[in-house]
Amino acid sequence: MATLFLRNSPFPHLHHRLVSFPKSFPSFPSSTIRIRPLTSPKMGGSEITEEASESKESDVNVKQKIFVAGATGNTGKRVVEQLLSKGFSVKAGVRDLEKAKTSLPNDNPSLQIVQADVTEGSAKLAEAIGDDSDAVICATGFRPGWDLTAPWKVDNFGTVNLVEACRKLGVNRFILISSILVNGAAMGQLFNPAYIFLNVFGLTLVAKLQAEQFIRKSGINYTIIRPGGLRNDPPTGNVIMEPEDTLYEGTISRDQVAEVAVESLVHPELSFKVVEIVSRTDAPKRSYKDLFGSIRQS
Repeated sequence: MATLFLRNSPFPHLHHRLVSFPKSFPSFPSSTIRIRPLTSPKMGGSEITEEASESKESDVNVKQKIFVAGATGNTGKRVVEQLLSKGFSVKAGVRDLEKAKTSLPNDNPSLQIVQADVTEGSAKLAEAIGDDSDAVICATGFRPGWDLTAPWKVDNFGTVNLVEACRKLGVNRFILISSILVNGAAMGQLFNPAYIFLNVFGLTLVAKLQAEQFIRKSGINYTIIRPGGLRNDPPTGNVIMEPEDTLYEGTISRDQVAEVAVESLVHPELSFKVVEIVSRTDAPKRSYKDLFGSIRQS
């Protein structure tokens, strides 16, 4: 999972030294997608009533089931926790079922853990996601190592596999947790130490950017969240949200990243948008509705 530099980075001591913040594919016609709205009536076993539609925004989707890819990662497990705390049902996609038993709650009836490896192709992922999932949150990230193709296997092709699985199933809501600086070259940040560092590991940011481009051409209802350097500690400031290709430094707590991902499910203002987020102690407190509504997609 991308931190300031790499999700699960083996170099945490570099996070605040290098910088303080720390694919192209063919388009698909939207007509090929079976649209299933996020507020699907099948999840509650009964028709959606007027009363339900008039409930508070934070309660609209309490019975929705959300598939989380990368659910045992440092950010993914926080996404799972927040989804459960807000009344969602969760299907946690994990590579290692044994690890999941120790890192995810195993006594919550609203949580289902399934084996899912994004590198194994869209067919297997579609089986894992199933026809009972209403949205997918992608919180995956490659594990640093000597395999320089790993970023492409996970952050590029793995994300593409997830999107294709959603298209096959008619799941029309997809949220990706990416990283700021993915488009650093176009931003004039080629010499930003963080941009250089991340791309040393198999062109990680390039892989992520091309996955983003695929999502944006797929016709699926997406939200792409680009956080700054990821911190494991609790939030110490308020969220700052900017349009794509704006932020090139800053950090943010993983808890806040998970919260933004979950809140984007119930705020239509964030549909078909790319946002960049960091947190600062001097930033004013703003509602997510206000933050999301302030972003104009270019």
